[in-house]
Amino acid sequence: MKTKFLKKLLLIITIFYAPLQTMAWGTEGHRICGQIASSYLTPKARKALEAILGNESLALASNWADFIKSDPAYNYLSTWHYIDFDKPYTYPEMLDYLTKDTKVDAYTKLQFLIGELKKKDLTKENRLLYVHMLIHIIEDVHQPMHTAHEDDKGGNDFKVNWFSTPTNLHSVWDSQLIEFQQLSYTEYTSAINHTTPAQRQEWQKAPISQWLFESNQIAEKLYTEIKPGDTLNYKYNFNHIETVNQQLLKAGVRLAGILNQLFG
Repeated sequence: MKTKFLKKLLLIITIFYAPLQTMAWGTEGHRICGQIASSYLTPKARKALEAILGNESLALASNWADFIKSDPAYNYLSTWHYIDFDKPYTYPEMLDYLTKDTKVDAYTKLQFLIGELKKKDLTKENRLLYVHMLIHIIEDVHQPMHTAHEDDKGGNDFKVNWFSTPTNLHSVWDSQLIEFQQLSYTEYTSAINHTTPAQRQEWQKAPISQWLFESNQIAEKLYTEIKPGDTLNYKYNFNHIETVNQQLLKAGVRLAGILNQLFG
């Protein structure tokens, strides 16, 4: 009986712990992006999304794609969350790479999702799935380590310490920097969600390739600043929190732009 209980307990821990290990932006970061996006929806897009999501807000819908990782039936979605690169690219080089990209990754699946959601004959189930994934992936690709190096799995194998806690570079950008601010997602949104119409227009007119290039450029710089085993603390937060906030903002504004195009 004791052995069976321990096995059951281990299974429960695995199911609930596994998604936390691979969340982009972490739960709070995604909610911040969704909350920002909500503030820029057109009335028509808001109504259309309410018909699809029901009582689920954009902030809460933002994490569905990570939570569902606990269900093996959705394992096929795992590579939709990121796009890794084998070397630094100039923007023309990245455009060329993306033009030829046939992998199952964030770029190809964003193209797929946007195309599918333009169709009028989607089933209710697929429309809900695709909206959930679209929301999440747009937010994901603004987290720099989701457009980072292929050889270290987007910084997951780049081991560092956050203060005294062993972690990795990917997780620092997913969660630790945001959680260090000690704000709820609504407080965080209120603190950073200050954009001008001109700024929003500029961010929203940028193609997806530009989003990826911007994130990748940040990731490439991050790699040059530290080495594996380094301890990151107050100074790292001071030097990078503005970039974190800018990427959260861009994700929310651009998400609203795509949703307004599709449903507004």
